[in-house]
Amino acid sequence: MVTTQGSLELHAPQRRILTVSQLNREARLLIEGGLPLIWVEGEISNLSRPPSGHVYFSLKDSAAQVRCAMFRARAGLLRFQVSDGLQVLVRARVSLYEARGDFQLIVEHMEEAGHGALQRAFEELKQKLAKEGLFDAAHKLPLPAVPRVIGVITSPAGAAVRDVLSVIRRRYALARVIVYPVPVQGEGAGQKIANMIRTASARAECDVLILARGGGSLEDLWAFNEEIVARAIYACTIPLVSGVGHEIDFTTADFVADLRAPTPTGAAELVTPDSDAWRRTLDDSARRLLRAAHEQLAALRERVAWCEDRLQQLHPARMLRERAQRLDELELRLNQSLRTRLQAHGALLHTLRARLHQHSPAQALGVLRSRGDSLAQRLHFAALRHLAEVRNRLDIAVHTLNSVSPLATLERGYAIVSDAMNGTVIASVRQTRPGQKIQARLADGRISAKVNAVNKASSK
Repeated sequence: MVTTQGSLELHAPQRRILTVSQLNREARLLIEGGLPLIWVEGEISNLSRPPSGHVYFSLKDSAAQVRCAMFRARAGLLRFQVSDGLQVLVRARVSLYEARGDFQLIVEHMEEAGHGALQRAFEELKQKLAKEGLFDAAHKLPLPAVPRVIGVITSPAGAAVRDVLSVIRRRYALARVIVYPVPVQGEGAGQKIANMIRTASARAECDVLILARGGGSLEDLWAFNEEIVARAIYACTIPLVSGVGHEIDFTTADFVADLRAPTPTGAAELVTPDSDAWRRTLDDSARRLLRAAHEQLAALRERVAWCEDRLQQLHPARMLRERAQRLDELELRLNQSLRTRLQAHGALLHTLRARLHQHSPAQALGVLRSRGDSLAQRLHFAALRHLAEVRNRLDIAVHTLNSVSPLATLERGYAIVSDAMNGTVIASVRQTRPGQKIQARLADGRISAKVNAVNKASSK
């Protein structure tokens, strides 16, 4: 640059100096503006749940990790329990926590990955079938008390069929067993199980069916969670007991079945009577019947002895003499009472006749008639005056009511606004919030609306 003295002067370029807060803010805006919503899968670690209701955690894989925050409004929508070590899939916005300069994800949605997807599919199917009524108790068939033929739908090579047959032989060897062989896991197993249930129902050769499989993972038991199996069980006309997995395992087949057993052996115990228990019950009943008979006979002997003693004490001849004496006594008392009452009635009749002569009915009737006419006339005039006063007060009240009626106000274009949920009248914008459903009553009807924004009037 040339100065007034003709010499050259060099200036350094102007430097822009940022504070740390400004730097972090600009970095956050740059990151949030440059990346859209993304899906990230990883394992949860360092989980923290402060009293605010927000959820903070790290999402990691084998090589890296990133901090995440899920705020209370979104965390409240979670349908499963979040814990360390859980593999999840999240939809999030990439951001930066300005206070510490930490790179982080703001999580909008979270769902379980892998096993969680199967669990979610199971829950969705269960809700769908429940809404359609497939789990209703009214559709459940009662189990026969003594089944003659028991059908077992299971794999013929598995341990479940051996356990079921062993229990049936032990508890009720008289029953005939038909095994309907099906694969219990793998590709197409659900379709084959459903087909076999329909076949057994169509043949109608069994009194009860057992659907059995040993324990396993959710993936192993998935054939019993397929919709086609649930609908086949629902359409089955033979009572069906589900004995799939262990006690903690639940499938949709368990909910549709007429009865759910915790294990295959439990299912076999539910459908068969216990012959040993029957024998013990019969022996116990025989003993109790014999003891009751002895006790009844002893009681009857005591009753007969007591009756004989009473018969000797109450001789019929003595009882007849006592009854005759009592009859004579009652007859004397009756005659005396009749004479006394006749004398009293005669004296009363004499008194009434004397009073009747003293008070002429014709004179009394004339006085009463005159008094009645006077009272009727007074009542008529009083009623007319009262009616006029009531009409006057009614006209005044109607005029007053019309002057203060809110309906008159509504006729002039005003409205009464109330909360659509509880009917509370809204008198101030402080009682409203965006998204709230409201109702406005006009003179000729009601309007349902939704609050889009709340604008408070500025105070003067």
